Amino acid sequence: MRYVRGRIFEDVELKSVSPKERKLMYLDMAKVLAKLHSVNVNEVGLQNYGKSERFLERQVKTWARQYAKTKTVSIPSMDKLGKWLLSHVPPSPSRAMISHGDFRLNNLIFHPTEPRIISVLDWELSTLGDPLSDFAYCTMPYYFSKENGTVMGGLKDTTSEGIPTKVEMLRVYTFHRGGVSLNNLEYGVAFSCFRIAGILQGVAKRAELGNASSSNAAAVGKFAKYFADEGLEIAIGSDIGFMEGQGNLLPFSERGKVLREKLIAFMNKHVYPGEKVYFEQHSRMSTRWAIPPIMEELKALAKAEGLWNLFLPSRAESIGLSNLDYAPLCEIMGRSLIAPEVFNCNAPDTGNMEVLERYGTAAQKKKWLEPLLNGEIRSCFGMTEPSVASSDATNIRSRIQKVGNEYVINGRKWWTSGAGDPRCKLCIFMGKTNPNGPAHSQQSMVLVPMDAPGVELIRPLEVFGYDDAPHGHFEVLFTDVRVPASNILLGEGRGFEIAQGRLGPGRIHHCMRLIGLAERCLETMLTRIMSREAFGKPLAQFGTIQADVATSRMEIDQARLLTLKAAHSMDVFGNRVARDQIAMIKAVAPAMACRVADRAIQAHGGGGVSQDFPVAYAYVAARCLRLADGPDEVHVRTVAQLEYKKFRAKM
Repeated sequence: MRYVRGRIFEDVELKSVSPKERKLMYLDMAKVLAKLHSVNVNEVGLQNYGKSERFLERQVKTWARQYAKTKTVSIPSMDKLGKWLLSHVPPSPSRAMISHGDFRLNNLIFHPTEPRIISVLDWELSTLGDPLSDFAYCTMPYYFSKENGTVMGGLKDTTSEGIPTKVEMLRVYTFHRGGVSLNNLEYGVAFSCFRIAGILQGVAKRAELGNASSSNAAAVGKFAKYFADEGLEIAIGSDIGFMEGQGNLLPFSERGKVLREKLIAFMNKHVYPGEKVYFEQHSRMSTRWAIPPIMEELKALAKAEGLWNLFLPSRAESIGLSNLDYAPLCEIMGRSLIAPEVFNCNAPDTGNMEVLERYGTAAQKKKWLEPLLNGEIRSCFGMTEPSVASSDATNIRSRIQKVGNEYVINGRKWWTSGAGDPRCKLCIFMGKTNPNGPAHSQQSMVLVPMDAPGVELIRPLEVFGYDDAPHGHFEVLFTDVRVPASNILLGEGRGFEIAQGRLGPGRIHHCMRLIGLAERCLETMLTRIMSREAFGKPLAQFGTIQADVATSRMEIDQARLLTLKAAHSMDVFGNRVARDQIAMIKAVAPAMACRVADRAIQAHGGGGVSQDFPVAYAYVAARCLRLADGPDEVHVRTVAQLEYKKFRAKM
């Protein structure tokens, strides 16, 4: 043990520091805990530091015995909570990990002047255990109000600016665990309440016997019932995984709510009026593959108002919105065909930026990520091939061959979205570096400049007759394209791994936008039926029209709730646990939007299939996504396989 000069904070609200420092301190707390849990115990000689198997189950039994021995009064909620915890024990981690046992704010030493942790105190309870118990324990203040007194501070009703949400804490933790998230967080918090209640019951017993070390032991001991009651409430509520809070269906942050109102105002003031200007300017351009000037004007306005790169996941220097908070914003942007690019939240750039952020080297980020984040360039993603069924990515035939200090690339790609944009400067290309290797280790991804010799745009592909200019979907030929070996992403054979990472938050961005598209179609339909008459009465009075309106509203709201549930599950439990909900919404949302758009077309009569109304193109966009974001059949198969797995586990 050595002396460390620094700062210790007892106040969980950190009122003595600035809002910026508060945020950085809490996020560093999550980072340090993630680093602790990432330690390989075998490499550091701690494989015998404790027994990690069935850690939570053994802990529950230990504190149940402690409570029984020191019981001063009957606490029914304590008995119920103990039984609940034993009947809902989550699976143990796949490998042994260090558990601190008392990881909380006032057991950390912060740098004397900087908002970072330099030492962790009180290792008496450390052992090999479950990381869930540590993370849940350190985030317990988020579940309690300040009124619980001297036992533990509360952040539930805090007014201190800068303190990140527990979802942000979990995202930073997950980021620094290399994408490994924690499931069953509410279980961990309920267990922490149970343990604290057991400890406080012991304090109350010592006070009763007159051998307590503290003069206020009796007062503190009374909080045992409080924590048992709260723990039981959290435990019961956890069965409804995506619901949280008093009277709120989902835990949207205040920041997310403010941004939503700000985004709506911007859309009303700038984007909706700008749609007509955009398409008029585009019709007068010398080529369809030129950018209307208003787009850059709108981007500058959005950036100035802080409505920029809203999709971004956790980053080292600034934490983006949670998937749940981003979902309503993405829905709003989905109402307009031009809006996503205005806010630099457009595909495929969002997925490509996530790839570069997560897997790129410093040099790759400098050259490609920074200009993408600034909206200075655009990019495309080369995966699908005309000669094979590309929904099974193991079929990909394009080659990436190492020759000296270069890679030589050959292949034909199509549906390469964005390749026609004159600002498209980068293609993230997927191909095989080892065609004889294991099925999921044959592929790699490499960064290909679009102006590299050998890259040829063959033709724009039309979707039901639409060319989607100036964005476009192109067939692209790569013939002996040479790039430096340093352009490889993550390493050879890591293509599938990157593809899964690319399909992180971006998995449901299309679904979010489709909800907005469907809402716009329904509004267009309502405008039409309220103003048109047939057979002597308004269209709105016909029963078939009323049924179409009602069905559309029900389907939109159902899809929205499933999208939000999936987004929240991704935030709290991670993409792997949420994969069934992700697959469901990827099948549900495009089909729903197609049906709503089709009803809107029908209500418009001949005008519905013309260029005079947006509903025809809305249908095309939605129908395309039943393939472009993975065919429906793949998502449905995934849902079925996961249902089989869950059923077999019960047998």
